[in-house]
Amino acid sequence: MPRPPDGGTKPSPAPGGPGVRRAFVALGSNLGDRAGHLRAAVRGLPDVDAVSDVYETKPVGGPEQGPYLNMVVRLRTAIGARGLLARCRALELAAGRVRVVKWGPRSLDADVLWIDGETVDDPDLAVPHPRMYERDFVLVPLAAVGPDLLPVGYDPEEADGVVSLGPLA
Repeated sequence: MPRPPDGGTKPSPAPGGPGVRRAFVALGSNLGDRAGHLRAAVRGLPDVDAVSDVYETKPVGGPEQGPYLNMVVRLRTAIGARGLLARCRALELAAGRVRVVKWGPRSLDADVLWIDGETVDDPDLAVPHPRMYERDFVLVPLAAVGPDLLPVGYDPEEADGVVSLGPLA
């Protein structure tokens, strides 16, 4: 299971009421109105605290497909991993996502990356996300909204194939 750079499980407590903590959700789209799918997903997420810029990236794995738009959203929320997964799946469904081919093209991909102080290791959900530290399309936008979660020595400027498009318009 991935750990933050310092090896702990509680990088930065979220200010707010009881049970409020930071959570991070990665969003990606490479079908249809890519930016429109991302905008709708950000509007549909609860307790949004910060939004990274949007990056265009090459697909990783799977069949031949077009480039993705990717971003990371930080929440300050009391909602747990299961609740966030349910919200992410509802957003994907609303965007018309159909799960046919593993790592295939998609209108919207919404993944729970991290929740301060919470770990889950179930067949349908792993928090922290098991591949978040292997993917520049996650780490580069994460640098803007959760820099304390980056691996020690990671430099987003050195990421290959990740092109900044600026803020989500």
